[in-house]
Amino acid sequence: MKSVLLLASTAAILAAASTNPSQPGGLVIHEWGTFTSVADDDGSSMDWNALGCKDDLPGFVNDYGYRGFKWRLQGTVRMETPVMYFYSPRELDVHVKVNFPRGLITEWYPRAEYEVYQKSRDGSLMRRLEANLNGIDASLRSLTGAIEWGSVKVQPDSSPALPVERGPSRYYAARATDAAPITVGDQHEKFLFYRGVGRFPVPLSVRLAGDGKIVVENRAGYSIPTAILFENHAGHSQYRNAGAIEDAVTLDRPSLDASLPALRSELEAALIAQGLFPAEAQAMLETWRDSWFEEGSRLIYILPSRAIDTILPLEVEPVPWQTARVFVGRIELVTPETQGAVEEAIAKEDWSAIHRYSRFLGPILARISSGSSYKKGQVDQFLRNNHAALDAARCR
Repeated sequence: MKSVLLLASTAAILAAASTNPSQPGGLVIHEWGTFTSVADDDGSSMDWNALGCKDDLPGFVNDYGYRGFKWRLQGTVRMETPVMYFYSPRELDVHVKVNFPRGLITEWYPRAEYEVYQKSRDGSLMRRLEANLNGIDASLRSLTGAIEWGSVKVQPDSSPALPVERGPSRYYAARATDAAPITVGDQHEKFLFYRGVGRFPVPLSVRLAGDGKIVVENRAGYSIPTAILFENHAGHSQYRNAGAIEDAVTLDRPSLDASLPALRSELEAALIAQGLFPAEAQAMLETWRDSWFEEGSRLIYILPSRAIDTILPLEVEPVPWQTARVFVGRIELVTPETQGAVEEAIAKEDWSAIHRYSRFLGPILARISSGSSYKKGQVDQFLRNNHAALDAARCR
């Protein structure tokens, strides 16, 4: 019934949303992004190779050397593809700074002033790190980061040439909006882009109960407006929309084949309800259409703006007339089905099956190893024999 109501409301939300997002009141800033984590046995976020070594960004994106270094970083949350759009009735110059108190910015575009500080051992003193990353705290426990664009020229009604490289990339889908083009120095884009990795608690814990149901607990003290349990096993997709999560809820596993267009419609409506323009919501869904619905089990949820303002404090001058920050959280679940599929793939050395779990192989193999000393031995032997191939699998 809930899904029907959401679908029925989609048309009304789309009709009510502005088709011309430039507002007469002044500067409008909209931002979307994602936070990805992996649930441990107790439902909390586990350590994992949160950035992995997959490089799915164009070469013109700045990375401060992390494309060769980031495989060593261990965090609990991967911050993926925040993009910040600007709307204005006139050309203006904007100063933007995003702080990341419990994380590290690793990629961005256009060029910006990059900052990373490391606490002293007693936690009392911060020192700014320079370009040499030797000695950096790869656990992220003592790091805090920021990214600053001192002069962003917002240029409505202009059409500068935007950088494009050969080959597909999810990066470009975010351009399909009515946002004003921006210029930083001699670099042009339709948004500010950045990525990172962090170590901070996500608002929801998710764990598998003994009866096979999924227990979701809200540990944040504020309501999560939308949460959707999604599963894809061997190409069969299923989902269950839990609606808002106020405290704790126990969900039955999805049992019906999912209509992915219907799920996209529900997610689009939820993103618009939180403040995105329709084109922005569609661009976000297009960006992550392969990743959100890939093989495995996960909880997809929307964080309220107050949460984003705490995790990523934003400073903008001049002060915007309106700001909307809408992030989607993704909590990956290592279910018995996922463990079984990977164990079978290891036994058969079925690399096509192993590749389907790509960057989450580390947490999955750790969960398999914890089951028994025999399984741990099998996994350890497999890792020794296939080190290079596994690295390639994680980078897919």
